[in-house]
Amino acid sequence: MIIRRSLSFGLLAALLMAVPAPAAERPASGDRSKAREQLDFGVKVARKGLWNEAAFRFEKAVALDPSYAAAYNDLAIAYERDGQLDKAKAAYDKALELAPKNLQIKQNYDYFKEIHDRAKGKAAGPG
Repeated sequence: MIIRRSLSFGLLAALLMAVPAPAAERPASGDRSKAREQLDFGVKVARKGLWNEAAFRFEKAVALDPSYAAAYNDLAIAYERDGQLDKAKAAYDKALELAPKNLQIKQNYDYFKEIHDRAKGKAAGPG
């Protein structure tokens, strides 16, 4: 199965991002601050290849701030990296629900779909 493991490390790191939530959806500043700390730490460990720890941190970030689209986006990438494609899709769906106009999230999701649709086609073989 083709997943982002085949991507260069630099590209994976570049896909990790931070997107502010719309003001109406932001939690109390303390929760956002704590969520941001978790997200930042998760990005650091992901860049070192520690994807299980990164996923754990991104999960904590979304638990602290369920309106944090960037955390869902990065969580989706971590799940995808681990081969948990259903969880990755759900996290991308949530990120897009929270930030439907965010171009980077859209691009990450489109890339995810393209690779996995292609992988499904190869797995099915000639029709």
